[in-house]
Amino acid sequence: MSMQAPVPLMTFAELAAHNTRRSCYISLHNRRIYDVTRFLDEHPGGADLLLDYAGKDATAIMADIISHEHSESAYEMIEDYLVGILATKDEEEKLLIPGFDREAYMLTGVASVEELSLKTDFAADFRSHKFLDLNKPLFLQVLFADFNKEFYLTQIHRPRHYGNGSAPIFGNFLEPLSKTPWFVVPIVWVPCVCYGVYLASLGLSIWSLVPLFCIGLFIWTFVEYILHRMLFHMDDHLPDHSFAFALHFLLHGVHHFLPMDKFRLVMPPTLFVVLASPFYALAHFILPYHIAMAVYCGGIFGYICYDCTHYFLHHAVLPSYIKELKSYHLEHHYKNYELGFGVTSKFWDVVFGTELVDTSVRTKAL
Repeated sequence: MSMQAPVPLMTFAELAAHNTRRSCYISLHNRRIYDVTRFLDEHPGGADLLLDYAGKDATAIMADIISHEHSESAYEMIEDYLVGILATKDEEEKLLIPGFDREAYMLTGVASVEELSLKTDFAADFRSHKFLDLNKPLFLQVLFADFNKEFYLTQIHRPRHYGNGSAPIFGNFLEPLSKTPWFVVPIVWVPCVCYGVYLASLGLSIWSLVPLFCIGLFIWTFVEYILHRMLFHMDDHLPDHSFAFALHFLLHGVHHFLPMDKFRLVMPPTLFVVLASPFYALAHFILPYHIAMAVYCGGIFGYICYDCTHYFLHHAVLPSYIKELKSYHLEHHYKNYELGFGVTSKFWDVVFGTELVDTSVRTKAL
């Protein structure tokens, strides 16, 4: 499923400005805006009737059976003319904020990266979207829901923000297993890398060990990209079933749903073992033992850098280069989740044509 470009948010003044035969907009229910200019001469009630409501809301007149009765098909047909969404009073205030991104707001509900830290109104969000209640354990809600795939993917990529602490995933004894502080990653895996490098050094010189380690590090950058794009974002190939949604939610969906949750930004050690074991077996199947250990340790070190970088992109004040990378990654969250899969670098995004571009305005705001 390809992500559709959202219709833009428009103000009342912008609607009112389209009030002539050359450009005739109307709204329905003071929310959806339609450009009916090319329909003027085809309108069964005549062009003048539409022009009377140019730049205004036409809900009442369309519902008036005395003036001109409209069938269900008429309401379906007008959707072909949709050009915008009329801003609410609160949204109009946001439009005045420098750097407000209308397209991003319509896609994700987030107008700028600064809003990634604002707490979501749980009750209002649930009333509005009928998706997940942040006051209740999330996993069972996903597992037993009757969402279709399009709805699930649309909602899971609209960021919500829990505030302090973490939203409940399981709500029982499994809850601690779903949380991993960022520092667990280097504490657990750096000693393992050091030991692996030591084992590799027993059969390799330093002049062989270092290049092989660097090769492993480079291989990791490709694995990072492929895992993020093909596994974590297997959206097009995700089965349309709640069980598949639940697995997707645990693997990566929860991070897009709650992108600022500090305890669900890095991979739990048990999950990493599951994902890393096939690569360990593959390296030792293809390569001699000591070479395999050197390359594999380079890859694991790359993973450590990746997970720590990922955490800091969300939660740290960073120097200029990393600040640009932060803006790039956050746009993957709040603007276009189908692009920008590189976390530690954009290299493979550039190679495979999935680069997010023009982040300069937001970089300055971070």
